[in-house]
Amino acid sequence: MAARRVMVVKSGGEAAMEEWRACFAGCAPGLELRWWDDPATRPEEVDYALVWDPEPGRLAAMPGLRAVFGSGAGVDGIVADGDYPRHVPLVRMSIPAATERMGEFCCWAALSLLKEARRMAIAQAERRWDFVEPPHRASQRTVGIMGLGNMGARTAMMLRGIGFPVIGWSRGRKSVPGVESYAGPGEMGAFLARSDILICLLPATEETRGIINAATLARLPPGAGYIGVGRGMQQVLPDIVSALDEGRLSGAVLDVFEPEPLPADHPLWTHPRAIVTAHVASLPSRAERASAVAAAIAGFERGEPLPNLFDHARGY
Repeated sequence: MAARRVMVVKSGGEAAMEEWRACFAGCAPGLELRWWDDPATRPEEVDYALVWDPEPGRLAAMPGLRAVFGSGAGVDGIVADGDYPRHVPLVRMSIPAATERMGEFCCWAALSLLKEARRMAIAQAERRWDFVEPPHRASQRTVGIMGLGNMGARTAMMLRGIGFPVIGWSRGRKSVPGVESYAGPGEMGAFLARSDILICLLPATEETRGIINAATLARLPPGAGYIGVGRGMQQVLPDIVSALDEGRLSGAVLDVFEPEPLPADHPLWTHPRAIVTAHVASLPSRAERASAVAAAIAGFERGEPLPNLFDHARGY
């Protein structure tokens, strides 16, 4: 009989544990799930952790910990712990379901900007018949994606599928079919100058902190659109609001913020050119995440390498 394995979970609150247990029961019946703050759990008996924002020092206090799984695409809330045990593999939730959902969200966001969806939503709320005739087709608006990793590459292909020309920018040169790749600081200006709709899908690193600022936005074509789905720390929100107020940005769809949730009195909530969503762009279902984690653990226990490992040196 295989030894009992214990995984602690801190994602979605204690109320989510019933669903987590049901999801794992079908794909990892030998894995015992415990709520993060279950007083009956001894730190030394924990084998795995599935977490979003663990309190500093808690993971380091689990001496038998074999791997940590981030419950979302980003692991910012995990690596913010200065005591994180770096010898323990940290697995990012980068799975096909997440990349597909991100592509869907970005297609919806780009079409919302193209078709002036925010203007139409305001008119509907006011019960006002506002005839809108958008000036451009998808084929006439180039989408520039900052970050051509798994999510960026899949998003690019989906956007191309509905007619948008797509270009990309990243730290190093990337090869994505049909997508012209710009790389490094020296090519950012040329990339931005062609981006009628800018999407930020960069990882959260010190180099990307505050990268969406007044200077960056000023290099976009006049009246460009912006889609923020990377990390909240990458955006200087006052600069985005100013660009919207002044018309330098014709519209924005924002899904990530710092802090989260976005304060109720923030001007973006009611801005006529902004669509605000609550960090929902690419989160897979719990069943999809449970299946991915169970498969990774099964492979790991067979001696296979863990997928999507976080690199502490690179920051992603």
